[in-house]
Amino acid sequence: MALISLEDLDGLDDEQLDDDITDNPEPMDEEDRDRLLTHWQAVASTHHVSVPPDMTGPIQEMTRNRQQREPLPFTPISHHEKMGEVMYEERVYPAGHWACVTKGEDLYEQSISMGFMKLMRFICKENSAGSYLGMTVPVVSNIHMMGDGATFEKDVQTLFFLPAEFQTSPPQPFDPDITIVYREPIRVVARAFSGTTTEETVTRQISLLWEILGVTDDLRRDDYMVAVYENPGVPRRRNEIWFIRRNL
Repeated sequence: MALISLEDLDGLDDEQLDDDITDNPEPMDEEDRDRLLTHWQAVASTHHVSVPPDMTGPIQEMTRNRQQREPLPFTPISHHEKMGEVMYEERVYPAGHWACVTKGEDLYEQSISMGFMKLMRFICKENSAGSYLGMTVPVVSNIHMMGDGATFEKDVQTLFFLPAEFQTSPPQPFDPDITIVYREPIRVVARAFSGTTTEETVTRQISLLWEILGVTDDLRRDDYMVAVYENPGVPRRRNEIWFIRRNL
């Protein structure tokens, strides 16, 4: 598969493409569907991943509903700035049900991309409710570090927080690779960054936040989380690196 750079994507104008489709109340015609799939395939190639044609339906569904995204609830704890720039925030996210899938591809970015495509199918009707569940943001990936503290373990878990209406009675996935799990509350230190989320960029963000925070035993070094607020069709999307507090 031929790979392209982010610069090559400039002409694709993902926001305009989404706006054109979202603002059009008419059913999407074949040309629009092909254009949307081609766009996602181009962006996915930067993560060394192929988007199969059967993802057209979920991509179309999520594009049409992109304005109705439910934010994860959280309790703000603290907000830290330096010369007008937000350095990091601290938050507590509540307990709740998550849809989770673990992939162990050769590259971190391949694992999260393949995992999210599975979650998209679950969200878009491949579930026991037989309906579109609605999208929550951010989608989170959980990274486990190897013993050296600097290398990602191969298996990466990608997690989708179920919308509020499904928290008490979660729909079940048809895909056996997806599990619904109940996770306890977590307290995180979060720092925003933009762009793609590759092992290289995430490692850089981990190092940067440690430089800002300094040495502390209150934060875990064996697990980190990456929160993504935009769909994978947006090449310069909003992300956060999350450090996990040992205690609430």
